[in-house]
Amino acid sequence: MRFIVVGAVAGLVFCTGLYLKGGELVTGARLIVVDPGHFHAALVQKEMYPWLAKQVSVYAPLGPDVLDYLNRIAQFNSRGEHPTAWEIELHTGPDFFERMLRERAGNVIVLAGRNRPKIARIRASVEAGLNILADKPWIITSAEMPTLERVLTEAGQKGLVAYDIMTERYEITAILQRELVNDEGVFGRLTSGNAEEPAISAKSVHHLMKQVAGTPLRRPAWFFDVNEAGEGLADVGTHVVDLVQWTAFPDKMLDYKTDVRVLSGRHWPTVIPQSDFQKVTGEPAFPRSLEAHVHDGNLQYFCNNFVHYTVEGIHVKLDILWNWEAPPRAGDMYEASFRGTKARVEIRQGPQQQYRPELYVVANSVSLKAEVFAELRRKVENLQKAYPGLAIYEDGSEARIVIPEKFRVGHEAHFAQVTNRFFDYLKAPRTMPAWENTNMLVKYFITTKGVELSQ
Repeated sequence: MRFIVVGAVAGLVFCTGLYLKGGELVTGARLIVVDPGHFHAALVQKEMYPWLAKQVSVYAPLGPDVLDYLNRIAQFNSRGEHPTAWEIELHTGPDFFERMLRERAGNVIVLAGRNRPKIARIRASVEAGLNILADKPWIITSAEMPTLERVLTEAGQKGLVAYDIMTERYEITAILQRELVNDEGVFGRLTSGNAEEPAISAKSVHHLMKQVAGTPLRRPAWFFDVNEAGEGLADVGTHVVDLVQWTAFPDKMLDYKTDVRVLSGRHWPTVIPQSDFQKVTGEPAFPRSLEAHVHDGNLQYFCNNFVHYTVEGIHVKLDILWNWEAPPRAGDMYEASFRGTKARVEIRQGPQQQYRPELYVVANSVSLKAEVFAELRRKVENLQKAYPGLAIYEDGSEARIVIPEKFRVGHEAHFAQVTNRFFDYLKAPRTMPAWENTNMLVKYFITTKGVELSQ
């Protein structure tokens, strides 16, 4: 079946135009969305882009995953303020991926869905000469590391862009934390730490029941199969590992074979009653694929991980957690602490912060406070050029960075920021920093090895 018009997705226009040389496209960029099994695929299209054709080709098996994607695009097209104007060409059938490779209806592949087959699809797409904008994770086992290396090497040789959607780099508290950690006047130098007191510690908490773009999120049953989607560290943990490297080792080309040691890991389940499973998936019963993890009518979902590793001797400890639902007025949470020789720079996001991320600088001692705060005032004054309105609120030995609301754009808006950065590299592939590829290899080595130690 080639084109399907579904009555429930009012607001969509289904078209039959193809990406052709000499055709109507003048931007040279058109999306191909492959098997959109995760809502991140739709969030890439929450906004329009002047450099991107409005016609999008979707190749997927017919089922609830692609229908959920179409519904979200329809909502974006029909919203009252700044509606999008996407036109969807839908191709379904069991051979959807092979057809995509044959028909070449665009030049940029968007992948956000099942994690286990993702790297094979990325590799085949790069071999076919297509650029990649793919959601995390690209791999979920360390056995796939050689394939990831080959993909990145081949993409570079062909002048293609293969880019990981790392949205958390665009969160304002993460941006400012990176600035302060790399200011020796404020922070000093990053300590090495040890197993008891690491130099870097971070915690990420996600929630299974949530709303996205104002709509209750339906998660597919396969999402709860860790062999298909990966454990928490292998999946959402990629963002946390990425932020550690991006913050503490900016622009540095690390070698995962020599610079990284994964020391220990643990995993434990979030227990999901059948009634909650039905609520979030719409499935009346646990599928056969999950039966081995169902005990006394509850699913033991092994999605929580702890990992301890070092990068160039710097000790890092991470907790990656999945809870059922966030407290009222709260959402997903990220906290991180970087220890310097002068001060700690911390993102906190608890009840005291009303569950939104706030950035703090804490002097290591009373004797250092005056120096650290003076350097912090200097740094914030310099940052005013890029972020006007930043301020400092001092309270005892710590200072909070006061961030204007206009810079708190939210997680969903970060997808457009990543997509625009991707286009910068698409226009000039050689401008993509070489450290991006080594960063990916280090990141996925840590996440996959950490999961293996947990098991």
